Amino acid sequence: MDEHPPPDGHPAPPTLRVFVALAPPDEAKDELARALRPAYEAHPRLRWNRIEDWHITLAFLGELPATAVPPLHAALADRAAGQPALRLGLRGSGHFDERLLWSGVDGDLAGLHRLAADIRALVRAHGLAFRDRPLHPHLTLARARRDDPVGIPASAATLADFTGRPWWTPRLHLVGSTPLRTPAPLRYRDLDSWPLTVPTDPAGPVDPANSG
Repeated sequence: MDEHPPPDGHPAPPTLRVFVALAPPDEAKDELARALRPAYEAHPRLRWNRIEDWHITLAFLGELPATAVPPLHAALADRAAGQPALRLGLRGSGHFDERLLWSGVDGDLAGLHRLAADIRALVRAHGLAFRDRPLHPHLTLARARRDDPVGIPASAATLADFTGRPWWTPRLHLVGSTPLRTPAPLRYRDLDSWPLTVPTDPAGPVDPANSG
């Protein structure tokens, strides 16, 4: 997810769909993208997410007035300061109702759930109400078109045995996108992001007690 302002000449929208997320580092995304090549070639009509938009949502805040977002920046910056990075990996795949393709997340899932709970509590403490859905860690990869009932399950089967190399979560992201009702394609952009603390031995093993 690239950090960039809205394009010149286009004012910021009055509302944004906002969420707090982690994102795999580029090498992990590239590894998954290589494994997806057969699915890309076999099912080009799926609505594939851009690789730079792959993320693990911690708290989905829904559509907010743009003016409600700035107070979150300082709070999330404070929360990220000194926050240990999590050791995660991508593994396998699946789908929701044959309509949405996802890649699974493995590794320190207990730490991931703790961080998500902390972020959600922080958001509520700042007076923002949102639907507190259960956390099911995943990367959304593609969505089906109405006339293609087989592309998503077939693509999930392509990734069934995929196990990516583990990685440390480099940053905490505050992400915004255009509202769904707009005619423009859904695009994500970083509103801000903050580094997490990666261990001095970044190649250290995953703690088996925390593995999913």
